[in-house]
Amino acid sequence: MNRTLAEVDPRMAEIMEGELRRQQMALVMIPSENYASRAVLQAQGSIMTNKYAEGYPGARWYHGCEFVDQAEQLAIDRAKKLFGCDHANVQPHTGSQANMAAYYALLEPGDTVLAMSTDQGGHLTHGNKLNFSAKYYKFAQYGVDRETEMLDYDNLLKLARHHRPKLIVVGASAYPRIIDFKRCRAIADDVNAYLMADIAHIAGLIAAGVHPDAVPYCDVITSTTHKTLRGPRGGFIMCKREFAEVIDRAVFFGIQAGPLMHVIAAKAVAFGEAMTEGFRAYQRQIVKNCKALAEEMTGRGLRLVSGGTDNHLTLVDVRPQNLTGAEAADLLREADIIVNKNVIPYDHQPPAISSGIRPGTPALTTRGMKEEHMREIGGWIARILQRPDDVALREEIGNQVHALCAKFPVYEEINGGVCGS
Repeated sequence: MNRTLAEVDPRMAEIMEGELRRQQMALVMIPSENYASRAVLQAQGSIMTNKYAEGYPGARWYHGCEFVDQAEQLAIDRAKKLFGCDHANVQPHTGSQANMAAYYALLEPGDTVLAMSTDQGGHLTHGNKLNFSAKYYKFAQYGVDRETEMLDYDNLLKLARHHRPKLIVVGASAYPRIIDFKRCRAIADDVNAYLMADIAHIAGLIAAGVHPDAVPYCDVITSTTHKTLRGPRGGFIMCKREFAEVIDRAVFFGIQAGPLMHVIAAKAVAFGEAMTEGFRAYQRQIVKNCKALAEEMTGRGLRLVSGGTDNHLTLVDVRPQNLTGAEAADLLREADIIVNKNVIPYDHQPPAISSGIRPGTPALTTRGMKEEHMREIGGWIARILQRPDDVALREEIGNQVHALCAKFPVYEEINGGVCGS
């Protein structure tokens, strides 16, 4: 029972060592990824994983839950305090399951929902035809203006009046600009619809006051606990008091049974960390870094969707370089610059190929990098994309990447890998 991972399973320990080296020596720029703190890792890799705890604090279906009750209540209380919401449910395993539970609570099969189209920046659970959301509910889609590539609120109002949705979903996975939740509330009120915000990408920014708040305007808010919030991989839901009972019932018994108590404990730790001034400074730096990255890439001739960024991510159109998003991401990967391919608004390429990439700054900012480093990285990205046939250049930049990464260590190596204790 007390043997180490390296002793019990040397092959898995070897794999984890490889992943540790990758995280240390590559520039992780996928905006949905981050580095959880050692405290979060300790909570997640803990004895809390041993406990079954169906139900909620004080109302479990299993005995022996006195300590996991305390852990979950701590996560709930901290989420409520951090975001200033009436009610929080911290049990969803993922952001997708948080969205599923919200739909389950507010809608009946076949109800109409208005959400941001996946090919305009929305998430799969916002009505993608291959996702459960489109199979159980009738989704209408809104998007961005073709010229400005920013959310078209006037058209959103027109679509809402046309479709008369029961629910309007705001929030995105690939939108680099501020979302006006107050204006969305007015649109929802105009058609007597519920308003739900999916803040998975910008939760940390909102918690720190760097992005306008969704809580005062939305009936239900869903999020992940990783990304900018920098916690464990998981989800949670916030709502107005009047929806608390239906949200809790939708999560359990609705779509989940046993909660992951070790992850919930780690969520509590992350919410606590997010209440600190250090976290708020970190979020401000994410945005400063992203703006510096965007300015450098633009100044070196790359085209950014909407012309820039207000948050933690950028969206780069690589068509002027005669590349697809998949090709661009592969080229950067050769230099250990890790981004993801991404569709851009009005993209003619399928998602698996796409015409864009989506570099972001949350993980680099966690490592302590600042604006001058973003400008250096932005230059590397531009040079690689503008000289796609230059293998030697990618090798040269890869060496520079490794030198930069060595100055900003991530985790220590412990017993053949990263562990919680």
